Amino acid sequence: MAKILVTGGCGYIGSHTIVDLIENGYEVVCADDLSRASTQRLDGIEAITGIKVQNYAINLANKQATEIIFKDHPDLAGIIHFAAFMSVPESVQLPLMYFENNLNSLINVLHYAQVYGVPNFVFSSSCSVYGQPEVLPVTELTPRKEAESPYARTKQMGEDIIRDFATAYPIHQATLLRYFNPIGAHPSAQLGEYATFKPNNLAPLITDTALGKRSALMVYGNDYPTRDGTCVRDYIHVCDIAHAHTLAIKHLLADNAIEPVEVFNLGSGEGSTVVEVITAFEESTGVKLPWQYAPRRPGDVVAVYADRTKATNMLGWQPQYSLKDMMQTAWKWALHLSNDLGGR
Repeated sequence: MAKILVTGGCGYIGSHTIVDLIENGYEVVCADDLSRASTQRLDGIEAITGIKVQNYAINLANKQATEIIFKDHPDLAGIIHFAAFMSVPESVQLPLMYFENNLNSLINVLHYAQVYGVPNFVFSSSCSVYGQPEVLPVTELTPRKEAESPYARTKQMGEDIIRDFATAYPIHQATLLRYFNPIGAHPSAQLGEYATFKPNNLAPLITDTALGKRSALMVYGNDYPTRDGTCVRDYIHVCDIAHAHTLAIKHLLADNAIEPVEVFNLGSGEGSTVVEVITAFEESTGVKLPWQYAPRRPGDVVAVYADRTKATNMLGWQPQYSLKDMMQTAWKWALHLSNDLGGR
């Protein structure tokens, strides 16, 4: 049983990945300072898997604190690094905080991976590194463009740091996973997405509206050159994203990597319009959603979606959840939250 360190493991994607790792026979150690998460996610992991995962509630931007994990677990076989701040609007307002946290935590984890000889590294990257692509679908060879936010820039810089690291220390190999729009929740409704900030993403806006927290869902723009005039995005279920991380670790442990640093897009392979997502929600839940058109928002991309051929061919990754599944599990989780007096 290989032991894997998951940083940011109490986050949305990190917690689902821990579940997937455990279900596939891995031992997991978690590191999350809980500044943007809660131990309730550890409870959710235990409820699903029956395993109580050890968490180090330390700030990985603190170099001395980071070493404690590696001292305690010299037998780590790999690291999956999620730990980062991730609000685009906040990063615009507080860029230095994002650079300090996201880059220093990555550098410290890589440093001790080198010192303690942990050879395999998976990095949580983002399709935001592509900026606004000119050609669709986006492939791993699509050139990165100017970052549109300090958050996106930390992902670009993080990828570059990892490439330089792997070049300098050839015993280390890394995988960069660029995901598109993760949504949904674990089917058990024991894990899902917490709205730490004012919701900007479509799925929580939909569920908030369905719960009556909003009078109507605003659909920004209906005159885009798409199937129904609304923007197109590539939505992928969080459990499918989580499983890709398990497959990436398995790929590295089996020494199947062709290059020291490999890049994979994680998307459904097709885009969905805003109206199609709303329809999927209504059909999968039976809940009629009040919504209306509003003027376009500045900066919204018309369409973006991934080519996932490489991840399918090299990692054996096949998304299992449909758009209706994504919306149904998101709604089940939202109902769980609304009925949870503990305030999850």
